[in-house]
Amino acid sequence: MDEKHLVDNGPSILLNIEIKGKKGEIRLSSVYGSYNYLTDVEMPEGEVAKFSCTHCNAHITSDSECLSCGANMVPFYLDMGGKVTICSRSGCKNHVVEFEDLAVALKKMYQEYGLAGKDDFKPDHKITQVEKPVDEKQEIIESGAFLNSYCPYCSKSLIEDNMLKLKIHNGGEGFLLLSPYLNVFTSKSTIFLEEDKTVKDVRCWHCDKSLILKEKKCKKCGSDVVKIEVSARTKLIDFYICTKKGCRWHGLSGDDLYDIRLEDSLEW
Repeated sequence: MDEKHLVDNGPSILLNIEIKGKKGEIRLSSVYGSYNYLTDVEMPEGEVAKFSCTHCNAHITSDSECLSCGANMVPFYLDMGGKVTICSRSGCKNHVVEFEDLAVALKKMYQEYGLAGKDDFKPDHKITQVEKPVDEKQEIIESGAFLNSYCPYCSKSLIEDNMLKLKIHNGGEGFLLLSPYLNVFTSKSTIFLEEDKTVKDVRCWHCDKSLILKEKKCKKCGSDVVKIEVSARTKLIDFYICTKKGCRWHGLSGDDLYDIRLEDSLEW
């Protein structure tokens, strides 16, 4: 695991890679179901890659063939017993998780993460917040608060299965799933999103209208921002999210900043 280079805001899986005669490194997302990665080599669609360990240089492969495309599957073994296997063909999304003993795996999971499991999309309540002087007239949305989110056009909820769901177009169509908890930055997507690159278009999955606001830019990196609405105590407020993968900036409109503050936000 590579703790220094994050993918989907979490430690990445570092491997050596060889594809179409070119060698380099690849960092895979450790979020199950995410297809995002960082690499220093070109990944032509449909080409089969070879993976090896960065410590011992052993070739990582198996005799199992992908049921979708026929390429060899690449196994990664889990501490709790079992393995996750992914297809070695670039662009193929087939992957499988297997446990040697499901009862043992579940027991270990409960021991480490509790009965509720470990949910990276929820806030870590053990983190203590630093108190800051605030205006008593202002409402404060606390770090870790659940943000009920809505489309600013059709007013329908963007929350599904306790996730903030957005439709994205980025060389293909898919969905981006964000943590709806303030200042929890875990995310995953159903299509590949390159780190440090902006998403081309973000839309409401109900009315299909673009949520990108061209006239407003991210105050941290200058990228386009997405506008949604979230419910505060007294009203719906405009809430902005940067479209650049990995950028954590988010904020409110200038008018709402007079009445509302986001705890530990880069906006203030």
